[in-house]
Amino acid sequence: MTFKTRRSLLALPLALPFALALPRAFAHGEQHGKAAGPVVKEQKPWGIAGEPARARRTVDIRMSDDMKMVPNHLEVREGETLRIRAINAGNVLHEIVIGTGDELRAHAEMMKKFPKMEHDEPYMAHVAAGQQGEIVWTFNRPGNFEFACLIAGHFEAGMRGTIRVTPKA
Repeated sequence: MTFKTRRSLLALPLALPFALALPRAFAHGEQHGKAAGPVVKEQKPWGIAGEPARARRTVDIRMSDDMKMVPNHLEVREGETLRIRAINAGNVLHEIVIGTGDELRAHAEMMKKFPKMEHDEPYMAHVAAGQQGEIVWTFNRPGNFEFACLIAGHFEAGMRGTIRVTPKA
């Protein structure tokens, strides 16, 4: 065994996790869904992942192939944990992603460049045709936020809505 071969074999355990992660990182399609395991709770400007047991209200958002989301506006009270049930009434994959307008626009641009990219965050629901998914989110920051389908072309076609989070007092 040469030094070069030995060095390559030693590097294999370090490179293997990255190589195995590549197909998942760049595959956006019917395999979307919540990963098994605990939800990572990361504070975002629009809130944090919520506990399902704390959701006192459920809002159904219907997504269709005419690139509409109904309703396209939500009113939420600061501190409220909301269950958003995303219902795909269309024949193609749709998704709902919550965020700021700037973040959603940037993500939509990235989706144009990498349309098969897979992502799975607690503020996203990816829903196959005829199926439904959900987001449980605690809106712990007041402000104006948005939700949208960021699949290439859907955002640009107007598949989005707004969320107004009013202060507690």
